[in-house]
Amino acid sequence: MSELLRMLGCRYPIIQGPIGMFNSPEMVAAVSEAGGYGLLAIGFINEADKVKRLIDDVRKLTDKPFGANIVLMNPHSSEYLKILAEAGVKTVTTSVGSPKEIYPVIHDLGMKGIHVVLSLQHAVSAVGAGADALVVVGSEAGGLRSLNSESSTMVLVPLVADQVTVPIVAAGGIADSRGYKAALALGAQGVQVGTRFLASDESPASALWKKAIVECPDGGTGLIPLENGRLAQRLIMTPWIRKRLADPGEKNIAAELERNPDATGRYERAAFGSGQVGALIRDIRPVKAIIEEMVSAITS
Repeated sequence: MSELLRMLGCRYPIIQGPIGMFNSPEMVAAVSEAGGYGLLAIGFINEADKVKRLIDDVRKLTDKPFGANIVLMNPHSSEYLKILAEAGVKTVTTSVGSPKEIYPVIHDLGMKGIHVVLSLQHAVSAVGAGADALVVVGSEAGGLRSLNSESSTMVLVPLVADQVTVPIVAAGGIADSRGYKAALALGAQGVQVGTRFLASDESPASALWKKAIVECPDGGTGLIPLENGRLAQRLIMTPWIRKRLADPGEKNIAAELERNPDATGRYERAAFGSGQVGALIRDIRPVKAIIEEMVSAITS
């Protein structure tokens, strides 16, 4: 058993990528029941009671290990870690912020932490700050990105593996057994999967969002700068987004994007998140089937 699997306590080293607007206990439980490590995305929650409810709801659905992602910019991070520890969660992931101050808290609670990094420099720094493992995210991944020039998973994972001794989780561009096997060959002990699980039966994403992923062509995603000017989000390039980006006077379309089109009906402005790997996804499948196919390259 790898060090990462001992840390997670699950059957397969497959971590569910946290998606902030989709804290679905059913989704987390489905990943854990299938042998992976389900992950709540509590980083942008501002109510402790809501965190407790989410944990309780997952516990009602599975007795398998699961964790949560902590966004370090959230001032409630230490409080949420204590809630997780009291609930029996052993390992969390941390992201978007310096890990220096939070890792002593994680270790004092008897927990392990896996820090999310987008570059070699940040990987080495995170290990120095006490991170027990790293999620190494290549430039092709979905979710929040920096506006810096970044390396792809194929380059970044071995770069980091050559410089650190802690376990590595590869993220970005992984949707099937080929990506899973490649990640292990590059020096990772496991993978974090977001877009492939987003396009699953258990995903709370809307049918139109899943359809957009399944129909995403090669080069069909792009980075959209957010309003703070420091971060970007990888989205599927809808006709509306392409038209606005083509306007030479356009400075920032993030404020006009529709984050919850099901509620407003403004689907032309929908912010459908997806990694570049959406181009490889051609169906909507149960989480269990996704995980079983992914590990078949190793277990067969």
